[in-house]
Amino acid sequence: MDPLTVAAASGLRSRMDALELLANNLANSATSGYKSDSEFYGLFTGLAQDMVGDGSSAVLPVIEHQWTDFSQGTLQPTGNPLDIALSGKGFLTVRSPSEVLYTRNGNLRISSRGELVTSEGFQVRTIEGKSIQISSGKPIEISTDGTVRQDGQTLGQLEVVEFKTTGSLRKLSGACFRNTDATRPPVAATGVEIQQGKLEASNVVVPEAAMRLVGMMRQFEMLQKAVSMGVDMNRRAIEEVAKVNG
Repeated sequence: MDPLTVAAASGLRSRMDALELLANNLANSATSGYKSDSEFYGLFTGLAQDMVGDGSSAVLPVIEHQWTDFSQGTLQPTGNPLDIALSGKGFLTVRSPSEVLYTRNGNLRISSRGELVTSEGFQVRTIEGKSIQISSGKPIEISTDGTVRQDGQTLGQLEVVEFKTTGSLRKLSGACFRNTDATRPPVAATGVEIQQGKLEASNVVVPEAAMRLVGMMRQFEMLQKAVSMGVDMNRRAIEEVAKVNG
């Protein structure tokens, strides 16, 4: 395979990965607490003997890794006492059926068992690692430090944590993250304020993401044409060689 086709095919692959990230960002632009993902490009250099056939080096564009923008989104009032937003760094600690996760999506509700859970149904944890039992039909108050009260009784304090570095956090679905490095455990968050009756909007800038998506699609089309040109050039070269040998 000639260098032109190899480089174009590599570019197509990296653009496909980038398109997936952009599409996921746009799909979650209305998800509370969602953090947008971006790609980090690099150049892979290696022997192209298997691809080109002459043992020369090839420099190919690849996506080395993706990174997440953890900047805070806009806090939007909802008037729902079960909605909370984190102002400042930090994550709510929640428990899925299999593990502890971290999120900034404060769209909470009361489960059929009377537990305070996220919109995905994950239990919201207290600083003691327990769930919070809520009586339906009674007003609920959540203070700025995460203390949950109902009928004058304290039901627990929400566990809000932060990480010295977010490099160990891996996004699952929506706005939930998993800590993949046990040597970097979370610590109690400082300087964060919980605001009841508000939700943090996604930090995806929709117009910018839409423009990038259009630009990426155009790049994809250009690279497709480059691959077609490379295939056509190879075909013509083979035909010319056949004519000479004939």
